[in-house]
Amino acid sequence: MIKTYRECSPEFFRRRKFLERLGALGASLTPFSALAAQVTLPFDNGERDVLAFPQKRPLIVLTHRPPQLETPFSVYSEGPITPNDAFFVRYHWSGIPTSISPESFRLHVGGAVNTPLTLSLDEIKHMADPVEVIAVNQCSGNSRALFSPRVNGGQSGNGAMGNARWTGVPLKKVLEKAGVKAGAAQVSFDGLDKPPVGNGPDFIKALDIDHALDGEVLLAWGMNGEDLPMLNGYPLRLVVPGYYGTYWVKHLSEIAVLDKPFEGFWMNPAYRIPDNSCACVAPGTTPAKTVPIARFNVRSFITSPAEGAQLTAGRETVVRGIAFDGGYGITEVAFSGDGGQTWRAAQLGKDLGRYSFREWSIAFVPPRAGKHALMVRALNRIGQSQPMNALWNPPGYMRNVVETTHVVAV
Repeated sequence: MIKTYRECSPEFFRRRKFLERLGALGASLTPFSALAAQVTLPFDNGERDVLAFPQKRPLIVLTHRPPQLETPFSVYSEGPITPNDAFFVRYHWSGIPTSISPESFRLHVGGAVNTPLTLSLDEIKHMADPVEVIAVNQCSGNSRALFSPRVNGGQSGNGAMGNARWTGVPLKKVLEKAGVKAGAAQVSFDGLDKPPVGNGPDFIKALDIDHALDGEVLLAWGMNGEDLPMLNGYPLRLVVPGYYGTYWVKHLSEIAVLDKPFEGFWMNPAYRIPDNSCACVAPGTTPAKTVPIARFNVRSFITSPAEGAQLTAGRETVVRGIAFDGGYGITEVAFSGDGGQTWRAAQLGKDLGRYSFREWSIAFVPPRAGKHALMVRALNRIGQSQPMNALWNPPGYMRNVVETTHVVAV
């Protein structure tokens, strides 16, 4: 419920803490190349630069233009809230804003409404009492590079996700002020990022009218108690709790109420999954029918110890991690220290809300020296869990296999 008011070591980031409070982006998104490092992620062609962009600590770079920046996995061991400067970045086009005046910014609301609106940022902030929700934003293609056989698209590891405390007003309040006309089917959302040249399709997304009016979708200006970073949608973005990040439109500037479903490129044919219960097909095949991607499935990860860590045989180690789903809520996390042969229930951490990361922990004593495969799987309130083997689909979306961390005891 919405309430009212490994790859890089931690030392690598601490040496660069001065980057946390960078001011305005200025006119360029050129990264601070003098701070360059490299990391190799665990898949073919996994070599990546690690660079600091404005308002960001060094992140893993998938592409520079447009910025696609992945959170180093070690960040998730620092706590359930992902810091703003470590939060992943995903754009589709390189024509993105680098400087926006909060005074001149306007949000336009039109289409099938009784009263079209043009709202300043201040007017939006005073539209209703601000609300906060802690919610995960996850890219549809998070972990895409781990699919086998490989699929097309941005080859990200497990770092295209983050959990933040978002502050804003319900979209419902703005739509009610505009007055939604009878027969409305969907609401579309457009931001200030555009194709740089040519006639590429503008990045516009849409939600069904009932979803848009559910009171949970937010027009958010705050992230972890601060203004949104520019690269995460300043000054206003859509927050759609429980749904993949493709719907979380950044730099939101246009809202349109529609009398029929939106058929723009980024709804059809893009961001669609097989129309079946697993959102999967046999590897290398094509689905007969597809639907738009929607809610997260269940995911869980071990955040500590890290892959390849050295433990002491016979000595207790506390294994920690995170789990989340699309909003039903995590009820159980099971841990295996023997590659899935036996399972034990882990202890769940504080519940920060059904859309948030849920921390968990469990004691593990390596029984002998040698290699050990640590595994984790989660269960949500409606009985959904994770498969032991990864399910495949052509765009590489929604990966949620039982994750394994390999360690060595000495």
